[in-house]
Amino acid sequence: MKISLPLSYTEQEIVQACVLRKRWAQKVVYEQYYSAMLSVCLRYASTKEDALDILHDGFIKVFKNIHRYEQGTSLNSWIRRLMINTAIDYYRKLIKRRTEDIDTVLDLKGKDIDAISRCSEKEILAAVQSLTPVYRTVFNLYVLEGYSHKEIAGFLNINESTSRSNLVKARKKLKDFIETNYG
Repeated sequence: MKISLPLSYTEQEIVQACVLRKRWAQKVVYEQYYSAMLSVCLRYASTKEDALDILHDGFIKVFKNIHRYEQGTSLNSWIRRLMINTAIDYYRKLIKRRTEDIDTVLDLKGKDIDAISRCSEKEILAAVQSLTPVYRTVFNLYVLEGYSHKEIAGFLNINESTSRSNLVKARKKLKDFIETNYG
């Protein structure tokens, strides 16, 4: 028995095939979004192996919940949101919450503000990955994803002041890492 597939499908047709658990459609979605979602996961993970774990867990969630996807919204954004949620879940499993008073954090004014402009994308990713999971998660959610401290506190079950404190500390650690390694 020969099966022929059209050369291109619409996003709606691919999503509907995924809802019906068609392996070819799942493969199309996986291959189309793999690189972009790996980049998202790398920002939340300490290592590439952890990022791959988050990525694969995220795709499992995508395919389990594809029936909840609403046509007309961006499939890329929907998948990205699931990947971020998976990274947060991964973080929750690994980390014990650490809180410190924000008043104890040192001044963050740097000697060389331009150091980051001399860093490659790979070097910046290495700096972000050098952060502890709690600092990395708060940094990503606040700086890169645009969430407020109140929202982050809700996601991570921490106080807003803890979220602020962790962001300040993450920025300091990033500054120190970049100055030490690339400054």
